[in-house]
This record gives sequence, structure tokens and C-alpha cells, in this order.
Amino acid sequence: MAKKCGRPAKNADQVNSKQRIIDTTIDLIRKKGADYITVRNVCAAADLSIGTFYHYFRGKDDLLMYFVRETSFKSCSLETPLNMIGDRISELYMRLINRYMEFGLDFMKSFYTAGNHSLSAYMSEVEGQFEPDTVMARSEREIGAAQKQGIIKQSANAHEICMDICTIVKGCVLEWCLMEGNMDMKGALQRIVNLYIRNYLT
Repeated sequence: MAKKCGRPAKNADQVNSKQRIIDTTIDLIRKKGADYITVRNVCAAADLSIGTFYHYFRGKDDLLMYFVRETSFKSCSLETPLNMIGDRISELYMRLINRYMEFGLDFMKSFYTAGNHSLSAYMSEVEGQFEPDTVMARSEREIGAAQKQGIIKQSANAHEICMDICTIVKGCVLEWCLMEGNMDMKGALQRIVNLYIRNYLT
């Protein structure tokens, strides 16, 4: 049963409470799936008050967004040169995928579902644009930079390319989950993205 106390104390307990919410959420997603995540279920499992939860997160969607927004893509450095744009985009997406894979196969299976509206919102567009600091927005910047350097055709629609690549990534993640993690995710992603990008190279 969740505690009925109010706002958490201002010290290390605050950090510990937030981490307990995050750790409990990971555990619940692994065991019961993302659809099971509610404020009440998380608080009960973490033995924390609902008031404590709302001190850190605005709600279920805000909590799940933590897992997709904790990695910043706006200014992260990439090792692959721009002239290898397919591999560079793959490296970018693998930063996100590797973070999820750290949580394990069960987490991935349960997180990448149609019912996870936070993930769907993150990996989509709003009024024809990607949200700033997302992996898709950075991907579009990279494609645009490749166009300026004459690597990708000027006539290509960078936004459309990035939407397609996002779909490719989702397919690779699904296949990895279906194969119980027995798949070279990075190799598959590089191969398929490069085959797709080839159509737009100058």
C-alpha cells in the first residue's frame, strides 16, 4: 500500500524517491508490460505516495517519456563521417536503441508496443515537424547537412527520408524482439538504412 505522506523531504531521499519510481517502472514494464503502468500501480509497487509521484512527474505519460527523452540528440557527437551518411544515421539511432537494450529484452518487448502512447508521440511528428532534441530532428539535420555537401540529392525530401528511416528502425526493433534478442541489431540497421539511402545519393 502506498504511503499517505505528502511531499518528499529535501535531501538524498528526494533523489532516492525519484530513482525508486524509475526503477519500479522498469521492473513493472519487464514483468507486466507498459500497458500496466499507471500512477497508482507504480506508487503501490514503489511504496510511495501519489503526492510524491506528482512531485517528479506530471503523470503516466510524463514518466514513460523519461525513458525516451533522457538521451539528448541535439548536440551529441557522432564518430561516423558525414560522407558515410547511412552509417552515421544508424550510429545516431543505435544511441537510443542501446539505452533501451540496457534494460533487457523483456523491457524492450513491453516498451515497444502500440499501447505506449509516449513512445508513439516521441517517434512521430507534430504539424509536419519533429520535436526539437529528438533523434528524428537530429536525423533530419544530418540529412540536410549531407544535402548541402552534395552527398544526398538536392531534390530529395529530407523530412520524408527521416520518417522512412524511423519506420525502418521500428521494424528492426520489432524483429529483434521477435527473435528474442538473437539478432545483430546494429548490422541489420546499417544494412537496411544504407540500402534505402542509396536511392538518394548523388
